[in-house]
Amino acid sequence: MKKITLFLVFIGMMALQSCEVTEVYDTTDSGPRTEVFEVTTSFNSNNNYSSLVEFNPPIYSSDSVLVYHLYDTVNGQDIWKLMPQTYYFNDGGALDFNFDYSRFNVNIFLSANFSLNTLPSSWTQNQTFRIVIIPDGFAKTINKNNIDSVMSALKVDKSEVKKIDL
Repeated sequence: MKKITLFLVFIGMMALQSCEVTEVYDTTDSGPRTEVFEVTTSFNSNNNYSSLVEFNPPIYSSDSVLVYHLYDTVNGQDIWKLMPQTYYFNDGGALDFNFDYSRFNVNIFLSANFSLNTLPSSWTQNQTFRIVIIPDGFAKTINKNNIDSVMSALKVDKSEVKKIDL
């Protein structure tokens, strides 16, 4: 009887085993695998007020993507705002700079509670964004609201930011 019980327990353990897929990160450097891109783009009705940036190679499914909008430059200091970001106008209008992403690309887009055709060019032309790709577990441990904190935590120097031409 003990042999049958032991056999059934063994079969049960085998049946309850699950598969696990583990993605391997390149740990040859001392920090997490990360990439930072900078892209300048313009929005208009021809591109449906959106801009698609492709990842080559695709990112890991567990990676996170942060996108920052270069809002202004004050005394030579860049002011970056974490997206999504909503800007409110005196007339009650609200403009959203937003994004969505997959393993293959990030789509940056504008939306508003008014016609985007009425936006001044200062909001649509030559807008600069920083796209930061970081391992998901690492994303939970940093202050994402401050791009300088993110860059410092990831040990990425401004000179390492890759410029993308669209």
